[in-house]
Amino acid sequence: MQKDKPLIIVLLTTITVLLTSIPITSIEQSTSKNDCVLLLHGLGRTHRSMKKIQTALETQGYNVKNIKYPSRKLSINELADTIISPAILSCDTSEKIYFITHSLGGIITRVYLEKNKINTLGKVIMLAPPNNGTELADKLNKLWFPKYFLGPSFLQLSSKKDSFVNQLPLPTYTVGIIAGTSSLNPLSSYLVPGKDDGKVSVANATLPNIPIKLVSENHTWIMKSPEVIDNIIYFLNNDEFLD
Repeated sequence: MQKDKPLIIVLLTTITVLLTSIPITSIEQSTSKNDCVLLLHGLGRTHRSMKKIQTALETQGYNVKNIKYPSRKLSINELADTIISPAILSCDTSEKIYFITHSLGGIITRVYLEKNKINTLGKVIMLAPPNNGTELADKLNKLWFPKYFLGPSFLQLSSKKDSFVNQLPLPTYTVGIIAGTSSLNPLSSYLVPGKDDGKVSVANATLPNIPIKLVSENHTWIMKSPEVIDNIIYFLNNDEFLD
């Protein structure tokens, strides 16, 4: 036994060195954060579209509230006034409050945070947000059936300078934007100038002095992208996106 002891020590030491030499990024670490994350889906979608993000964040230790809301039935102001406060009340009072949004969800969040102060507000990450509207709304608002099927909030997403979204004050809190550059619909991309995700251009997703990460994803499925989810978690931990 005495002859074997040095060999065991060497083996244990070697294993320890190998394990500690494996880089573990903030994306890979599972944490026990005492923070609450609110997820807001986009127009015409459901909370199920954000489920993959929810699962990833819960694995990281976040308390996630995946909000269900009737995106096609109410105006943006009405949605902001009714859907977010109940979710915040369900978070623990000691938790920081983070927002991760898709498309219309980002605009609802901006309106809510303009009207309401959250003392424990953390960061806001917007996926494919029509911060400056979308040209699709300008084109389709002239037709009756998009108005009927998409509802009053869609009418407020015009890219015109005097539109609802373009009158919103700029955020005074920490925000990160992830925008797509790939499209599933060549026709809609034709109506949206410049780089776009099929519904919102990169230019219209952008806000002054706000970090933006471009990914080769489309508007509809951007929230399911592993690259996007990695960047969400990295931004929550580091205030910046992955290179």
